[in-house]
Amino acid sequence: MVEEYSTEEEFLKKYDYKSFERPSVTVDIAVFGVLGEEVDSYRKDEKKSISLLLVKRGEHPFKGKWALPGGFLTENDESVEKCAEREVFSETNVKPRSLFPIGTFSAKGRDPRGWIISNAFVSVVSEDGVNAKGGDDAAEARWFKGNFTAVEDSEGKMKKLYRLSMTSGDTTLCALFEKTGCHFGRDEFKVVDGGDFAFDHALIIATAFSILRSVAGDFDMLFDFLPERFTLTSLQKVQETILGETLLPANFRRKVEKLVVETDEYTSGAGHRPAKLFMKKVD
Repeated sequence: MVEEYSTEEEFLKKYDYKSFERPSVTVDIAVFGVLGEEVDSYRKDEKKSISLLLVKRGEHPFKGKWALPGGFLTENDESVEKCAEREVFSETNVKPRSLFPIGTFSAKGRDPRGWIISNAFVSVVSEDGVNAKGGDDAAEARWFKGNFTAVEDSEGKMKKLYRLSMTSGDTTLCALFEKTGCHFGRDEFKVVDGGDFAFDHALIIATAFSILRSVAGDFDMLFDFLPERFTLTSLQKVQETILGETLLPANFRRKVEKLVVETDEYTSGAGHRPAKLFMKKVD
């Protein structure tokens, strides 16, 4: 028989939340940056690469494995967004400029410590905030150049398989996935080989790459990868790097001209003609 209560206050006084098993809640954050690479001649345009911030775990489980920055909610009044900001900074000394939720990961066995649900986010760091160092329970923090591509068969046709490859110095991490579907515009993947990543972070990273590319046409997101003042060429290179394709400069500038404002400043550097700097237009 269900007990009747005259008021919600009376119900809450007698309600026992311990009657339901409660999972622990964590956050994991895929922090991306579009970073420049050195070129062998000043006459060449600077190369850009999409990079992801990873930390080497300093504690068990998965001690010594590479993982996304993240951790547990530790305060009763802490939101998952505030927790994500705190964890990124405490583990890497990087302050994220923005956070975008990409899903909840709750598969059985994803964490050997027990029933632990992760709220995953994509974040972006601009070129002027790329320095990172390990902290908290992270032994080390590094930027890994990333590549998430479809696997071709012997005839050059795309399979449903995708390969994730992350490289930093002499360290390379790989994982393999099968695309299982697409719902509400979001690709879904199943892990075929999780590689050398901690927890289910290979799957979170694959999901983050897929979503990042799907929203690369949103210029508001692209601006987050750049300093406050930037050239139109650098903005175009950010979009090209994320999409993995070359864009026609005239078409690109026609799309972006209403979204930026000119400044009175120019770039400076040996071997290059000074380029005008722009800022994001504020509504």
